[in-house]
Amino acid sequence: MYLNKAIVIGNLTRDPELKSLPSGIKVCSFSLATNRVWKDKNGAKQESTDYHNVVVFGRQAETVAQYMKKGSSILVEGRMQTRSWDDKTSGEKKYRTEIVADRTQFGPKAGGGAVGTSTGSAQVQTPSAVENDSIEYPEEDINPEDIPF
Repeated sequence: MYLNKAIVIGNLTRDPELKSLPSGIKVCSFSLATNRVWKDKNGAKQESTDYHNVVVFGRQAETVAQYMKKGSSILVEGRMQTRSWDDKTSGEKKYRTEIVADRTQFGPKAGGGAVGTSTGSAQVQTPSAVENDSIEYPEEDINPEDIPF
């Protein structure tokens, strides 16, 4: 059995770049930074950052390019892929390993705003929905016979 699955949550290191393939399909590429914090043998706090190249296709690519910018938080779920090409200037073979995203989910905005999801379409919450986190329950008792199912 084989499994090629990547799930990362991080911040964009640059604004997303949207392009089109000759077939008309949209392609969005961006770089994502993830941080790792741990304590070494002496108990001192250590931190390291890893950078990931991400590629998104189709309608999801357009949504990411529209709503994300440098510093935005995002969850990316997809597969790892390494592609190669011959460099036109040096003639050398170049390689790039990237995550080809199947699903993206936007993280919280810097101002504590809405959270959106992109699995082909965007979900945007209105400011009133974000401010009203509590659930308002009815004051009277619910009669089970009144429920239509």
